[in-house]
Amino acid sequence: MSASGWLIAACAALSAVMAAGLAVFGLLNFGGAEAATALMAASLWLTWVLAGGVAARRLRQRLRARLQQLPGNWQLHFVLFATLLALAEEAITTTLTNLAPALGSQVGVAYITASSSYLEVVLYNSVIVFVPMFIVWAWLLRRYAFSPNAVLLLFGITGVLAEAIYGGAQALLAAPFWILVYGLMVYLPAYTLAQGRGALPPRSWHYALAVLLPLAAAAVMALLVLTLSPHLPHFGPDFTK
Repeated sequence: MSASGWLIAACAALSAVMAAGLAVFGLLNFGGAEAATALMAASLWLTWVLAGGVAARRLRQRLRARLQQLPGNWQLHFVLFATLLALAEEAITTTLTNLAPALGSQVGVAYITASSSYLEVVLYNSVIVFVPMFIVWAWLLRRYAFSPNAVLLLFGITGVLAEAIYGGAQALLAAPFWILVYGLMVYLPAYTLAQGRGALPPRSWHYALAVLLPLAAAAVMALLVLTLSPHLPHFGPDFTK
């Protein structure tokens, strides 16, 4: 197994321990907002990281054979595929937020998205910010032959930094979890569409560029969204449905 493969395996193992701990905490303290949020996070790991990761591994060869036959610009297909996966991930998280009553709390008191509305989440908070990041990666992969594992890890690190900027430094403690949540948005697009395109091997400084440039693109989009929509939906202490 390659070094990147070992790193992904380590993230999977550590995030599994985190998810198990969250599930135990949530079940033992069932009925509170923190417990419900913990159960949501554990459920996200189970559905997106575990089930999604296994599906990606099993389907990647079949999808690669089909997607590389698509006509048109493969970079556009990369952005569209990654966006579709991001939309799927946010469908899971928004569903979990709306399941707060079943997890012992209330919608808006326990949550893992900024809103209970799927459209508000993807158009004002998450996926709209991810798209420029995917565009940057499509540009990078046209020039530099990052392996799919490297793409997963690098985009995952960008995701960790984004979560830390948005939610606080405590996100760094959950880095293995966030690396896989974000990384799985781009792993399949990188594996199925970007390989064998004649790009040059990346140099060491390209890895830092691959982490920071998507983050800068996301920041520009986030500022644009904040400017155009200053009253974003966001749960908090005073939230009411």
